[in-house]
Amino acid sequence: MLLNKKSVELLAPAGNWETLVAAIDAGADAIYLGGKHFNMRMLKSDANFDNEMLKKAVEYAHAHGVMLYITINNLISDEEIPELEEYLTYLNEIQPDAILIQDLAVAQIVKKLGLNITMHASIMMNSHNNAAIKKLKEYGIRRVVVSREMSLKELSELKAVDSDFELEYFVHGDMCISESGQCIHSGVLFANSSNRGRCMKACRWPYKIIDEQTGQEQETTTDGDYRLALKDMCMYRNIPDLIQAGVYSFKIEGRMRSADFVANIVSIYRRAIDNYVADPAGYHINEEDWKNLFENRVRDYSTCFAMDKPESRAIGYTGKREPRFFSYAAKEADLDCEWLNDLEAIKTADNKPKLAVKAATLAHAREALANGANILYVAGEVYRPHTPWTLGDIKTILQEAHNVGAKVIVNTPRTTLKDQCSELEQLCHDLNEIKPDGIMVGNLGAATIVRELTDLPIYADHSFNVFNHVATEFLQENGIVNATASYELPYAQVKTLVESSKLPMTITVHGNVEAMISDTNIPALNLKYDPLTNPEFNDKHFALLDTVGGKHSMRVDQFGRIHILFTNDLCLLPYIDKLMGADTLRIEAQDYTLEVTGMLTKIYRDAIDNGKNNDMIEKIKEVSPRPVGIGVYRHKKSY
Repeated sequence: MLLNKKSVELLAPAGNWETLVAAIDAGADAIYLGGKHFNMRMLKSDANFDNEMLKKAVEYAHAHGVMLYITINNLISDEEIPELEEYLTYLNEIQPDAILIQDLAVAQIVKKLGLNITMHASIMMNSHNNAAIKKLKEYGIRRVVVSREMSLKELSELKAVDSDFELEYFVHGDMCISESGQCIHSGVLFANSSNRGRCMKACRWPYKIIDEQTGQEQETTTDGDYRLALKDMCMYRNIPDLIQAGVYSFKIEGRMRSADFVANIVSIYRRAIDNYVADPAGYHINEEDWKNLFENRVRDYSTCFAMDKPESRAIGYTGKREPRFFSYAAKEADLDCEWLNDLEAIKTADNKPKLAVKAATLAHAREALANGANILYVAGEVYRPHTPWTLGDIKTILQEAHNVGAKVIVNTPRTTLKDQCSELEQLCHDLNEIKPDGIMVGNLGAATIVRELTDLPIYADHSFNVFNHVATEFLQENGIVNATASYELPYAQVKTLVESSKLPMTITVHGNVEAMISDTNIPALNLKYDPLTNPEFNDKHFALLDTVGGKHSMRVDQFGRIHILFTNDLCLLPYIDKLMGADTLRIEAQDYTLEVTGMLTKIYRDAIDNGKNNDMIEKIKEVSPRPVGIGVYRHKKSY
C-alpha cells in the first residue's frame, strides 16, 4: 500500500465555534459537530450549533479545504419525525460533506425524500461484519464507524473482503465498556438515553462484587471499586498499526472538550500521521509529543480492543481521574405508577396478542409450552451454566410445539463477528432442513445473511433499538416480519409506535432485562481466578452491588460476553390491559428456573385470555430471583 496525504483523514470534534476554528488551525482534515437536536452530545446546553451556525460552519470549513460532517446519530422518536424531515431538508440545502446516523429511519427518510446527502454509519449502529456493511452500502452509506470491540486484525479482515468503503475508527478519547448501542441503563433508569445523547454514565459508578447466592462480598485483585470505568482510548503509539489495518479516518472523541484541549491533541496526531506517511520505514514516535499528550490526559490511557481484549490495566478502578460524575446509583422503579392507569390503552387489534417466551433450555421451553405459550424463542445467547441449544433440541421442541399449535422462532446472537457469521451461515443451512417458524436476528448483518440464505420469516430482536415507525418501514423493506420495541420507550411512546407501525410489534412484558452487554469479562478482571484454568468460575453467578444496595446480576454467555442485568426484573402485569393492542407480548425467561418459567407463562396466559389478576403479583414477587418493577414505564417520555 503506497501512502500519500489523502491516505488518512484526521477527524476532529467541535462543540462550538472556537473549537471548530482551533481544530482546523491545528491541522484537522475534517470536523464533526452537531446541531441543537438529534445528536449524541445533548447534556451541555452551550454545546452544538444552531441552524445558522451550521451553515456558517460548512462554509468556513470548505473555505479552508476541510470536510465537515454533521451528527444525527441518536435514536428518533415518532413525535420527532416531522422535525427530523425538516432538519434533513435544511441540511440538504447547506450541503455538509456527510451526516452521521444511528437510526435506520434517517436512511429511510433520506431515500424517501430523494435528498442528496452522503451518510456515514455511526458507531452506535454497532456495525461489525461485512454483511451489515453490504446492506448499508445499498442505502448509499459509504463510511462505517465500526464497533469499538473490534481489533485492528478484525478491521483488516473486513477490508480484505470488501475494500469499497471507508473505515472510521475512534483513536483517542472517552470509551464505553458496553457494546455500542447496547447499553440501556441510563435510558431505563433516568429516561436519559445513552442512545439519544444523554447518557448518565452508570458505568462510572463504584460497585462491589458479590457472590449472588450468598451475598458475600468477594475479595478482588484491583485497587478500587470503579469496575466498569474504561480508560480513555489512545492510539498515538500505534499509528502505523492503524494505517496498515486499513483505517482511513482517525476519529478523536471530545465534542464537550475545550478548544485548547482539542487543538493540542489534533496537532500531535497531525505531526505523527504526516511523519509516518512521508517516511514509513524511518518513522519513530516523537516522545516529546507523547509526553505532552500523556501529561494533559483526562483519564489514563488504554488501547481498549484495538490490539487485543482489554486486561485489568484498561480499567480506571480508583475513579481518581474521572473528570465528572454525571449521576449516582439510584433505586429502580417498583410496580406503582398511578398516572399510568389513566392513560388510554393501545388500540386493540382484532385478535388477542400472542404470548412468546424466551426459554433457557429444552426443559424450560416445555414448561412454557405446557402453560400456554404461543411462541417459543430458543437458542441464541445462553447464560452459563446452561449449554447452547443443539439442532436436536430445536427439532424436538419444534415437533412438540407444532403438536399443540405453537410456533418456534430460533434466536441468533446479537453480536455476530466473523466467526459467528460463519456459524450463522451453517445454522441457516441446517434450519432450511429443520424448517422452524422463523429466525430472530440481533443486528443488520445477521438479518442480511438470513435473508440471503433462507426463506424463513425473520424477526428483529430488541437489540435493533426500534424507536419509531419509520425504522420499522426500513426493516419491513428488508424482509423483517416482526420487531420488538426498544426497551427504552416509555408507555406513551410505545403506544404511538405500535399504532403507527405497519410491521407487527412485540412488547416485552416480563423478565430479566439486560442493562448492558460487554465483551470484557468483569469477574475475571477483578477476582482471583483465570477463566482458562478455572472455567467453572464462568458458571458461578456474581453480581455488581451499587451504593444504594442494588444487585446487578452478571451472566456469562457461550461467547464469553457479560450480560449485566437491571436490579429489578420487568413486570408489566399490573398494566397489561394497556398493551393488548400489540401483536405479541414477550417474557424474557432465560434466567429463570423451570418452575418460575412455567408459572409466569401461565399467569400471563390467563391475563391475556381473561384480564389481569392482581392477586398473582404477590406470587410473582415471592418466586422472582430479583425484585420486580416497571422499568422505563415509570417515565412519561424518553429524553
